Amino acid sequence: METIGFLELNSIAKGIEAADIVLKTAAVELIFSRAGCPGKYYLLFTGDVAAVQASIEAGCAAGGDHVVDHCVIPSVHPQVIRAINMTNMPEELRAVGVMEFFSVTASVYSADAAVKAADVDLVDVRLGTGIGGKSFVVLTGEVAAVREAVSCGIHTPAAEGMLVSSVVIPNPHRDLLSSLM
Repeated sequence: METIGFLELNSIAKGIEAADIVLKTAAVELIFSRAGCPGKYYLLFTGDVAAVQASIEAGCAAGGDHVVDHCVIPSVHPQVIRAINMTNMPEELRAVGVMEFFSVTASVYSADAAVKAADVDLVDVRLGTGIGGKSFVVLTGEVAAVREAVSCGIHTPAAEGMLVSSVVIPNPHRDLLSSLM
């Protein structure tokens, strides 16, 4: 398991500058660096704890007052990174759980808590792009596991106050998976 760092800024220009500084500060690997809605800039990277922490501190210093949120999550579950990159395709769609948040950071924390809490597969962790700055997590598994994962995900301390809504669909239509990707 790796450590991830996440930085959200309300300026695209300062976000690009912070991304450059983050990458130059320590040995971290970029997962993504991109503009999103509404006019924000998101940066996600991975590495060992010390490198990620040093890069977050440097990125926050560069971003200054434009930093909206940031976090360091040690020992993140590998499915979280694959789902963010939309490369974690389950073979079949069983029960579906969806957690929707006002904060991008809340989704990352919630996805990690959910996949560690129960035997589920993350389908997608969508972070703020094209959805007005909100974020959501989609996961699948047996009904009881999905219920447990969603409950743990929405009750993680980092997500408190950020939840928009959550649902568990016990028996989704077979065509739903293609619409989720």
